[in-house]
Parts: sequence; structure tokens; C-alpha cells
Amino acid sequence: MDIAAQISLTREEMEQRRLEAAQDLLNGLSQSKVARKFSVSRTTASRWYRALANKGVESLKRRKATGRPSRLSREQLDRVAQIYREAPLAHGFSDDHWTTARMATVIESQFGVHYDRDHVGRLLYKLGLRERRPRTRHAAAPYAASRYSPNTDLSRSEISPSVV
Repeated sequence: MDIAAQISLTREEMEQRRLEAAQDLLNGLSQSKVARKFSVSRTTASRWYRALANKGVESLKRRKATGRPSRLSREQLDRVAQIYREAPLAHGFSDDHWTTARMATVIESQFGVHYDRDHVGRLLYKLGLRERRPRTRHAAAPYAASRYSPNTDLSRSEISPSVV
């Protein structure tokens, strides 16, 4: 099975899964068991249950896709995964380290599709080729020592002069 197929289900497969889950829910299977059976969160199973109870089975059928369709076909995505596993040296780069900018360059040269390097990072994550990096938090600047420092003794006369 190709990488992209392992990562995400097609719209038809997702619909089939929802309809099978609906049948199980109608047969009295608990939401937790449905969630485990179909490898979804309990929140998702609960959402399916509510949709089924309020609007019926039709509400779980697929609707028109929102958003822009991918500019790369499934075969091209498989090729992107294959390229990522190859050495960058084989694609004319000076060292053996893939960056998203380099992958964007290769994708554009191979398929004629321009992607921003940030989008390439998301694409590599979706294909299971990279882990998402946590956002870096900058360390807070050390508290400037001043007469208003939290360590200041406020009873000192030069800070809290007494009113005469």
C-alpha cells in the first residue's frame, strides 16, 4: 500500500466508515466501542451519534468537498515520498540534508507545481515523512534589576518616602 493511502482515507472510505458506524450505533453498540472499532476519537463517535439521532443516516453521507483539491496526484505524492528517501545529492544539492525549500525546488522541477516551503513541511508531515516540530518558545528576558524589581524592599525610604 502506498504512503498516502496509509495516512488518509478517501472520501468514499470515510463515508463507508461513518455508515458502518451508524449501523453499529443503531444496533446498540456504545459510542466508546464504536470509537475503538473504527479507530476514531470518542468525540468523533459522539458527533456521529448526534448527527444520526438528529438528522438521520443521510447526515453521515459525504457532501461536496470543501477547499482546494491537491495539485499533486496520488502517484505524484508517492513519487515525492520516494524522492525524500533518496539522497539530496542525487538531485544536485551539495550535502545530504533535505530542507523544505529544497523539496519545494525538486517538486517544482519534477511536477511543475510551485509550493511554498511552509506548505511542503505540512505535505511531508501528511505523508508521514517528518514529525511536526513544536513551536519554539523564546526564553523570557531576565527581569531587569531596577528600583521596581520584585525583589525590592518597598519599606526603604528612598522608594517609599514618608509623607510629612
